[in-house]
Amino acid sequence: MFNRLEISVLPPGPRWAAQLSFRIDGEEVVAAAIGGGGRGPFAGEALPADGQGPLWATDEGHRAVLGEPECTGGCCGYLSVFVQRHGRIVEWSDWQGPVAEAWCPAACHFDADQYDAELTRALTTFTS
Repeated sequence: MFNRLEISVLPPGPRWAAQLSFRIDGEEVVAAAIGGGGRGPFAGEALPADGQGPLWATDEGHRAVLGEPECTGGCCGYLSVFVQRHGRIVEWSDWQGPVAEAWCPAACHFDADQYDAELTRALTTFTS
């Protein structure tokens, strides 16, 4: 059974530009791993208009930053995951939290069509 990814684009506020929120199987990932003061990546960086952002899954795989604590990732570290496409499956694995005791999910496996559709939907929401 596949995991389900939901991406929300949060509106810009007085301190931050528009940012992303990630839910996997209904659980808000950044808040669970970092706490309430953390934030997701800026939407413009994670979902650039050309569609070649760090969330897009490729056969080679790469690390993507999903969030950081309120004090910034440069201070305490980032929440990141290794994103890789395996044919019809997109895998998020090798999670790294901003601190050693941070909660991180187990490896997640998404249906590639659903994953691509969710990224496209989030990009369309952000650029509209």
